This record gives sequence, C-alpha cells and structure tokens, in this order.
Amino acid sequence: MEQTLDQVDVVVAGAGVVGLAVARALAQSGREVLVLEAAGAIGTGTSSRNSEVIHAGLYYPTGSLKARLCVQGRDMLYGYCAERGVNHRRCGKLLVATSEAQMPKLHAIAAQAAANGVHDLQWLSRDQARALEPALECVAALLSPSTGIIDSHGLMLALQGDLENAGGQVVFNTAVAHPVVVPQGIEVEAVDRASQSSTRLLVRTFVNAAGLSAPALARQIEGLDSRHVPTAHYAKGSYFSLAGRAPFSRLIYPMPEGGGLGVHLTLDLGGQARFGPDAEWLTGVSTDTLDYTVNPARGDAFYAEVRRYWPGLRDGALLPAYSGVRPKISGRDEPAADFVIQGPADHGVSGLVNLFGIESPGLTSCLAIGEQVRHVLALEVGK
Repeated sequence: MEQTLDQVDVVVAGAGVVGLAVARALAQSGREVLVLEAAGAIGTGTSSRNSEVIHAGLYYPTGSLKARLCVQGRDMLYGYCAERGVNHRRCGKLLVATSEAQMPKLHAIAAQAAANGVHDLQWLSRDQARALEPALECVAALLSPSTGIIDSHGLMLALQGDLENAGGQVVFNTAVAHPVVVPQGIEVEAVDRASQSSTRLLVRTFVNAAGLSAPALARQIEGLDSRHVPTAHYAKGSYFSLAGRAPFSRLIYPMPEGGGLGVHLTLDLGGQARFGPDAEWLTGVSTDTLDYTVNPARGDAFYAEVRRYWPGLRDGALLPAYSGVRPKISGRDEPAADFVIQGPADHGVSGLVNLFGIESPGLTSCLAIGEQVRHVLALEVGK
C-alpha cells in the first residue's frame, strides 16, 4: 500500500512533561507542532512515576545543565503554577545528617548549592530542626525553603492546554518509527498502534523527547551517526506509602547514596507520606518489558534507612505504592551523567534535537528545557 507523505513543521516524539514543555515553547514561538505519543494519554511513563518534587538545585555539578536548568526551571515552574492555577506547595525540605560522620557531606552539599546559585539554605542545629519537625532525629540539617511539591498531572494538562491554544496538537496511540534524514528535513513514520496503519511525514524539525525510549529511537534514525547515541541504563525506584498520617510537614532527605538521593520522605498535596525511591539496576530489559510491580520485600530495607531520621516508624507501616524507572545514560558504578540536549551543532543533522538522560530534576527543569530546545533550534536558523 502506498503511503501518503504529509509535511509538518515540527514533530515531538513523546508527551511526557518534557515533551509537552518543549512542544509548548515551540508552538508559542510560532511553530506548527505535532506531538506523537505511543501511549493513550499524556505522561504515562517517567512523568507520572516520580516523587513530584520541585527541586531547589542543590546537588548537581557546577556548570552542568542539571544545575542551571533546575534553578532556572524551579523559578519558572513556581511562576507558571501561580499563573495557571496548577496545584503545588512550597513546603520546604530538610536535608539531614544523622551522624557526625555525615557532616562533611552536608557541608559539601551546602557549598555545591551556593555554587549553583541556591542562596536560601539555612543551617539548623538538632534542636532547631526538631523545633520544626519534632519527630525528626538528626545531628544537624539544612533547610531548603525553595523545595516544593506539585501535581504533575495538573502541570501536564496545563502544558497541553497551552500547546493546543497555540495551535499545536497531541496525537495518542501513535508511535514514531523509521526516521530518515533527507535533504528536505527528516521523514518519520507515524504508526497508529490500533490499526497498525502508518502515515509518512516530512518534518522540518524533529525533537526526540521519548524518555526511556529516546536512545532506542535515536538509533533508528537513518543518517545519524550512532556514536552520538548513548547507551541506555535503567534504574528502577520503588516507593512505599505510609499507613496513617506522617508527623511531618516538610520533605525529609537523608544524605545521597547509591545512584539516588537515599530513601527520602516526600508528601503529596493531600499530606500522605511516601518513602523512596530505592535504586534497583535492571539488566536484560527493554522499554517493552519493564515491570513496574513493586516487590513488597524491597520495603524491608527501608525501615532501617528511615529510622535513622525517624526512629518512630512503626513495623509494618510501609505499604507498596508504585515504581518508576530512571532513564539513565550512565551505569551503576559511573558518575551520574548530565542531561544531554543534543542539537545540530552536536551531531550535524539539521532540524534534529535528541533529549537523553532526562531523569531528575527533569520535572523541575521542564520549562527551562523547553526554552533551551527553542534556543538550540533558533541558533541553527540564525546561522
């Protein structure tokens, strides 16, 4: 059967929070934008399987995209939530040292935060921390008043609304396949997952915001040198919810460890506490075979970790909640990779932007990532 070839200005692959933010930024700058999403709804992957935390920007290496876009994105996000009525709360968090041996690491994080432009941290003694959170145990803490929580689905609905108001469109149950670089742009195949029928599109700009699938999609691009595509690594994080109400009004974070930020306590907007995520590195899996089931046995290790800062946690109080998978591009024993926002200047393909390794703080950074992609593409046009 002969396929039609329709021309589209911009195609964004993936309707997670980052894909929607990028699509919104491009549509509001006057581009004609089509978002293709393989699932049946927005944000069914990493975007809906995280802590829903607005991060302040404390941990990331100085000068990294994670550091810059987190701080920029945090401020943009608070402003956007206020403007668009997205439910959120600037509740603050306590980063705690539970032993004297952890104090050098706490000081190092404070210095890193200052280097990243985060200047509102407050040092708290044990007594000061317990005055804020009486159930907490620690030797000292850093209060981050700029940390908050957000309704991630409400955010994505607002982004989708802005996109559509600017003339953009999201098409669900439609996968992107067989991208080919051609002289006029990039041809992609839009595959209807229900009927398996496909439409061939000629696009001027193609943004790969496919999250966990972004490296696999990039490897399909005929005309892109494979050396520009990183290896995907998957780190599953399981969350457990607390039976009953937590005696905390702020988020509680221990010292970072093992490829994550430790088993931390976060709150949802209803005040329900959840703990996690842990880090379970997955091997021999693909995005099609990921299992999001939470193994109740993984909660056994949570108790000792949490009791370091909350000794009052009762036996049996942790219930399996949900899990997510981090779209990592660095392995278990490697330093955490930075965000990769790869444009034509990096790989030489006109009109192509690949987004790799957009794990935490991707939610916080989403609006800033949208602006960054818009800037990368504007630079190409302005040559």
